[in-house]
Amino acid sequence: MKADLDQLMEKRGLQALVVVGDETYSVPRDYLTNGAQVTGGLVIKKRGADPVMIVNPMEVEEAAASGLTVYTNHDFGWGDLIKEADGDRSKATVKLWERVLQQQAIPPGKIGIYGTDDVNVYIEMVDELNQLADYEFVGERGLTLFDEAFITKDADELARLKVVAAATSATLQATWDYIAGHRVEGETLVKPDGSPLTIGDVKRFVRRTLLDHDLEDTGMIFAQGRDAGFPHSRGQTDMPLQLGQAIIFDLFPREIGGGYHHDVTRTWCIGYAPEPLQKAYDTVMKAFDIAITAYDEPGQPTHELQEAVLDYFEEEGHPTQRSQPSTMNGYVHSLGHGVGLKIHERPSLSHLTRKDILQQGNVVSVEPGLYYPDEGYGVRVEDTVYIDETGKMISLTDFHKKLVIEVQQ
Repeated sequence: MKADLDQLMEKRGLQALVVVGDETYSVPRDYLTNGAQVTGGLVIKKRGADPVMIVNPMEVEEAAASGLTVYTNHDFGWGDLIKEADGDRSKATVKLWERVLQQQAIPPGKIGIYGTDDVNVYIEMVDELNQLADYEFVGERGLTLFDEAFITKDADELARLKVVAAATSATLQATWDYIAGHRVEGETLVKPDGSPLTIGDVKRFVRRTLLDHDLEDTGMIFAQGRDAGFPHSRGQTDMPLQLGQAIIFDLFPREIGGGYHHDVTRTWCIGYAPEPLQKAYDTVMKAFDIAITAYDEPGQPTHELQEAVLDYFEEEGHPTQRSQPSTMNGYVHSLGHGVGLKIHERPSLSHLTRKDILQQGNVVSVEPGLYYPDEGYGVRVEDTVYIDETGKMISLTDFHKKLVIEVQQ
């Protein structure tokens, strides 16, 4: 969490962090600035000190919402730097960074560069920056400083996550009611004008509803029938909704413009559930309960939850990626992952990840599933949960797990 940043910087030998950015949403910038909606500029954090922001003067008011100290480029003589560089903004930017680092009294040593911008700009800039006396500018691969910080959430982060979770659950309820409000002709749901209700119609409804709750879609899954048997099939826009077909609805929206996510999956069936689908659903629901009850206390390796689910599915005769690593039938993925500013964060709930542990402040998905595309269905059930200050695992997802949506016949 954020309180760990100085410790993580010390572990990496970093004297400071510099987060760059343009108009693109930047996860590290959001994290350091408490979600302030700014474009461009720099965020600099000296080890042992609070971050500061350096922005275009037009961004000052938005930047002030961060609660951080805010400077403008002109506080560091940007106009003069441009003149001295004969209009070369790249050279002027290097000089700007030098002045900022001096003003912040950054000691000699390594400075980590993070953020979002054109890669080619910083490939060139780092060469120039490394010619500055006393500093070495470096990047990271693998589990970065921010990735490691994201593993646990503080109270402010959890508060934002709870708001997103409640709004996502409300969207699920609205979507359930929207589908249930349509009548049936034959085996197809139809709209008031008699035309089929399609997956595209439902997705448009979901996107509008998310916006009403200050959330945005990030690529939802709404897949029916055989498509539901492929875990990441988004579903076919023009496919009519049919009775008795499995629908996997995986919704993972975030705050508008970028921010914290929620991740939830439900499997629905309109009108009635055929016996094979009902059996698979009951099996997945038991696997979900097994995963939750397999959690014991903070410090527990994450792979133990996955292995409890693997044991159960294999006992029931389903292939898994442990028993048949190349299988595309049965249980074909891990049990879950961290959820936050990124939809996929650490820790990983996988039998292949042996070092991750569950700890207070984790926010993770729990999502067992079974997939049989050649039999025309897939099933997945997912909640996002967190581990509170007492070590208990608590669900953030407040929406029922009923399978069958009853409709007007």
